[in-house]
Amino acid sequence: MDFGTRAKMLRENAKMTQDQLAKQLGVSDSMISFYELRERAPSPDILIKYAQTFHVTTDYLLGLEYAQVLNVGDLDEHEVLALETVANSFRKKKKHL
Repeated sequence: MDFGTRAKMLRENAKMTQDQLAKQLGVSDSMISFYELRERAPSPDILIKYAQTFHVTTDYLLGLEYAQVLNVGDLDEHEVLALETVANSFRKKKKHL
């Protein structure tokens, strides 16, 4: 999956408009459209802002890493453990399919 596809997916999952994301990143909404349509690539600074906005790695955005990072910084130890248990359950199901 390329950057444009991932960027659009992350934006839509966050229920953000192109205009809202543009304001957060400090670019024009037309630039967001260019990124998502793969007509332009973001600068390293904008790539970092994307990663920070959506709590993913730049490698994930660039398609070099397939795992998406989940920010659990505001959860306590028990909540994190519960999420890990659910994730492992999904992984086990996929292995048996």
